[in-house]
Amino acid sequence: MSRRDERGSITVWLALSSFVMIFLVGLAVDLGGQVHAHERAHDVAAQAARAGGEEVEGSSAIQGHDLAISPAAARAAAQRYLDTAGVTGTVAINDGTTITVTVTDSYDPQFLGLIGINRLDVSGTATARLVRTLGGSEQ
Repeated sequence: MSRRDERGSITVWLALSSFVMIFLVGLAVDLGGQVHAHERAHDVAAQAARAGGEEVEGSSAIQGHDLAISPAAARAAAQRYLDTAGVTGTVAINDGTTITVTVTDSYDPQFLGLIGINRLDVSGTATARLVRTLGGSEQ
């Protein structure tokens, strides 16, 4: 009866399983980083929209007329916020009362670069709308 020599088979299995585990941990780290970058892009877009939404046409608001965003001032305020945050984005003003900011950014993966994925793009969009209220009710 001949006996097969199985010495070293555990070493090969351990090496392969260790590689797979390291890859899975790296994948989790990089996808978690991408999610974090996406959340940051959304947060920056929301704050830039808020900053732009504060730029109201003063004269009509003081006189009690319809509220309207000052388009040039709102775009400039939102863009300043984006520049300060170090991201790029677009600013759109709709109906004179709504400002929408879309941020584009990226995440540089730590582990996925080993398989050729060196950049993961993320984006976030947020909208701010002017609302006039009287006694807690929208007017």
